[in-house]
Amino acid sequence: MLLSGHRSEIRISYVFRVLRTLGLALGLLGGMIAAQGPEFAQQYAQRLGGTLDELRRVVAGFEADATATGHTRDDAVDRLRSDPNALVARRGEAARYDIARLNDLTAQQQALASAGGPLGRLAALIRDPDLPLARATYQDYSPAIPTTTDGLVAGLLGFLGTWAGWRVLSDLGRRMAPRRREPVPIERV
Repeated sequence: MLLSGHRSEIRISYVFRVLRTLGLALGLLGGMIAAQGPEFAQQYAQRLGGTLDELRRVVAGFEADATATGHTRDDAVDRLRSDPNALVARRGEAARYDIARLNDLTAQQQALASAGGPLGRLAALIRDPDLPLARATYQDYSPAIPTTTDGLVAGLLGFLGTWAGWRVLSDLGRRMAPRRREPVPIERV
């Protein structure tokens, strides 16, 4: 009878070692995934710079046309938007959108550039992303091995968070699992 109880203890001990190893593997996976956050923010910032260059070119062309015809930029946008011709009105709305987006993305680029501390750029991106730009970045995203401080910190935090979460869940599972009662030896008199 004692041998059977001993085998059960060995099996349970083995299961918990496997669960600990699985927790470590999940922690490593969580760290690798979390380390991609700063890399995504870097690739987003690069795409943001290219988008801003193109928007500046478009808005500068529009401003030059407005000036050449004796109008301010805002006056030219208002005139186009209020034109009865649907095509002209749509071009006015597109110009208004381009100008507003240029202002928004310029502010975002400044926020990304001034974001300090580990993971600052990622936090600034999460606070106020340009969704079309983030979607395009995601579609072209290339995972990378973290070599920056931000990437290493994010990886470490991802590892610790995933590993700790697994440990909490496995400890809860262990406490909730039914325990076998050891047989009480009968004393013979």
